[in-house]
Amino acid sequence: MPLEIAPEKVAHIIIQAREFDAKVAAWDNSPEEGDAEEDPASILESFADDTVFQEAASFIEALNEDEQVSLVALAWIGRGTFESDELDEAIATARDEAVNKTSEYLLGMPLLSDYLEEGLEKLGYSVSDIEDDLL
Repeated sequence: MPLEIAPEKVAHIIIQAREFDAKVAAWDNSPEEGDAEEDPASILESFADDTVFQEAASFIEALNEDEQVSLVALAWIGRGTFESDELDEAIATARDEAVNKTSEYLLGMPLLSDYLEEGLEKLGYSVSDIEDDLL
């Protein structure tokens, strides 16, 4: 069974996840107290209504079920839960074990961008080439 999500979509999520992963817990009480004019480092703070997280979650939720399942399987391959030749098994397991929103599950993985990138590489895709086309 082939990967059922376009590598370009995965690369888009990798880029968003990198932005999200660069964020740190908020050290101010509200975004207004630490705006970029007063404190340029505040753009690295992650607030509950963080637009980077919301955009990534919306993108993942807009994917169809097959794409979401493939995305989870790809992350599992990237983190070593499955090998690249076990893609069919990873997809079947992701489909069978889906209980939460895919966006919440994936965006809760601390190294999501690394896992997705490694998963694509293990399946023979060049992430840097795909990202160059997107950017």
